[in-house]
Amino acid sequence: DFEASFIRLIDKVTNGSRIEINQTGTTLYYQPGLLYGGSLEHDCSPSRSIGYYLEGLLCLAPFMKHPLKIVLRGVTNDQVDPSVDVLKATALPLLKKFGIDGENLEIKINRRGVPPKGGGEIVFACPVRKVLQPIQFTDPGKIKRIRGTAYSVRVSPQMANRMVESARSILNKFLPDIYIYTDHMKGVSSGKSPGFGMCLTAETINGTILSAELASNPQGQGAPVLPEELGQNCAKLLLDEIYRGGCVDSTNQSLALLLMTLGQRDVSKVLLGPLSPYT
Repeated sequence: DFEASFIRLIDKVTNGSRIEINQTGTTLYYQPGLLYGGSLEHDCSPSRSIGYYLEGLLCLAPFMKHPLKIVLRGVTNDQVDPSVDVLKATALPLLKKFGIDGENLEIKINRRGVPPKGGGEIVFACPVRKVLQPIQFTDPGKIKRIRGTAYSVRVSPQMANRMVESARSILNKFLPDIYIYTDHMKGVSSGKSPGFGMCLTAETINGTILSAELASNPQGQGAPVLPEELGQNCAKLLLDEIYRGGCVDSTNQSLALLLMTLGQRDVSKVLLGPLSPYT
């Protein structure tokens, strides 16, 4: 159902697409239409996070006919796809490097939702840019600061503080400039299921942003996770990402390569760490 939901989303942002799926759901005939854009809303399937849909939109949004402004509802943070927080912290600065910027480029989190029921809501807006700038991005530079968000929904707000303390216990040995926000959503904006998690980003002097994230197991699936463990593991994942290096983190490698391909005839250069299987 999440793939069908993605096809419906692509149908909404385009004009004149023709899509046919056979009865067993094994073959898909797709004839692309024009990228149209505009103001839209879409309910994503809760079996995958909003990040799964956003990754596709990030590739297409700059080339629409009208600036895209879309409200997506569903799961904002899960264990499979890049969370909305990570895409906001890493993919948007990457788009800016290619000359896609302006006040209209933003990802805003109105509500958080964790699996299995979701209930989150975000707004993604992107201006139109027909021409991309080539980039020369081969020197990642030294890490200058670490920022992050520890979020908790429908659990004790203390969970977020416990994650922050355990993550800092590891990262402080590496760098003093660390600030991790705690984001405790209440009431309507906390979605429909309980959960917590963390997203960390390391920023270098040259504007490279590397990210890592972890989320707790969904309600009723797997063993419960301690916030202390989750914080420590997330910090280790970030250090692992820093060790792998490169100017783009493994979440956004494919996006960077795609934008380089779609750029002008000048040569773009970018330095990557080991390629992720997806890339």
